[in-house]
Amino acid sequence: MLNRYAKAFFVALFTPIAKGLLKLGLTPNAVTVIGTLGVCAGALIFYPMGELFWGTVFITLFVFSDLIDGLMARISGNGSVLGSFLDSTLDRMQDGAVFLGLLVWFFTGGEHVWLGVVASLCLLLGGLVSYVRAKAESLGYTAQGGIAERPERMVLTLVFTGFTGLGLAPEVLLAVLSLLAAASLVTVIQRMVSVYRQSLESPR
Repeated sequence: MLNRYAKAFFVALFTPIAKGLLKLGLTPNAVTVIGTLGVCAGALIFYPMGELFWGTVFITLFVFSDLIDGLMARISGNGSVLGSFLDSTLDRMQDGAVFLGLLVWFFTGGEHVWLGVVASLCLLLGGLVSYVRAKAESLGYTAQGGIAERPERMVLTLVFTGFTGLGLAPEVLLAVLSLLAAASLVTVIQRMVSVYRQSLESPR
């Protein structure tokens, strides 16, 4: 849903930035790597220190690299299979770093074990959502869609983590991450059912 309603807005917003980075001589792959390093640094340095708001601000400065690198590839005509592979792989790294940073904080200085547990579930299930799709496609099936795709998971996680850093009750973040974990589980099941049905129609 987020892609459908917001993508046009963000494309218009970031197209001038993408063109400017190309003029500076940066490649889409370079922006992908820089964005990933920024997100991972913000999540794994600020979050374990309990700096949830500033960590989120720092991450937000880099997280849109995922959109900018794609715009750069289209504008320059330099898109490639390798670039797509790199982008997809580093997306998983970014997601993992965010939830890893949260679970480290809440299991230690944050002293909120249940938030640590739920962040762990989000880390596990988020990776599984992506794995099911990749494995299905490697076998010739499709496994897209679901109620908890990456943009929704990341936006909700970052927004409510930032607000928690500003004083929002941790229980609100707990509720949000619990819903995301449940939605991710449902998405995994939806994709597995989809592949199962495809296998009955066209076994491979």
